[in-house]
Amino acid sequence: MGPGLPIGVALGTVGLTAPEWLASARRLDDAGYRSLWAWDHFVGKGDPRVPVLEQWTMLAAASAATRRIGLGTFITNVMSRHPAVLARMAATLQAVAGGRLRVGIGIGGGDRAMAAYGIDNPSKEERVARLEEAIAVLRALWTGGPVSRPSPFYPLAEAHAFPRPEPPPPILIGAQSTRSVALTARVADGWAAEEPRYEPFRARFLEELDAAGRRREDVRIVVGIRGGRTGVDALAGSAWVERPSEAWAELRERGADEVALTARTIGDVDALVAATNRW
Repeated sequence: MGPGLPIGVALGTVGLTAPEWLASARRLDDAGYRSLWAWDHFVGKGDPRVPVLEQWTMLAAASAATRRIGLGTFITNVMSRHPAVLARMAATLQAVAGGRLRVGIGIGGGDRAMAAYGIDNPSKEERVARLEEAIAVLRALWTGGPVSRPSPFYPLAEAHAFPRPEPPPPILIGAQSTRSVALTARVADGWAAEEPRYEPFRARFLEELDAAGRRREDVRIVVGIRGGRTGVDALAGSAWVERPSEAWAELRERGADEVALTARTIGDVDALVAATNRW
């Protein structure tokens, strides 16, 4: 593999067993992929008996099973975990992973899953507001505290959080709307964008960065590439497998810093590992 190519893999947590997921994580690490991202789902869309792996548990296991590959959430649903608890989870995982963690977080969705698990699922406007507050809580607690702050959603009172993560994990927002793109430009360390919505919002994101007085080089853009359905191979024959260097060069020309390719099956992982010979 050529050095420094920023290609990562969003390894699907729906349809794979835990041993399959971890074995795939090890293979991608050994193959030299830049990053490994886990989805945040509690239920699948089809057969309810299909396995659905919990995002943070699998990343914790992967942190011990891999050596080099970066680890991240693409994307954590802000409504699924209280941000103070999430801050402690992330700090612990950062220590186990030796500083390899990035936290991608977004406003979520998935009405069926939220209803099934009895989790609040307010309006998009409120979820954006909660997201901004959640990010403030994460960063405040990663200082170690004590932290006291009023909040309509997540108040803290003399909250301590040790050990502090070293370094604090970068925070990316999974933004797919005008309001969340503006929030990303203002407060996040990066934008976890997704095709096909990356291109329509790219110019707006750059405008919002400028309005916030921030430099483009200080914010990382990771573009997620979706593909296929649960249990169906999707990557074989794609440009990312047949011509990965060219595919990356094209996306880089469109302003991306990194890519996260969706892999839903063992066949997809096989194709990605074989593709390293073409880098």
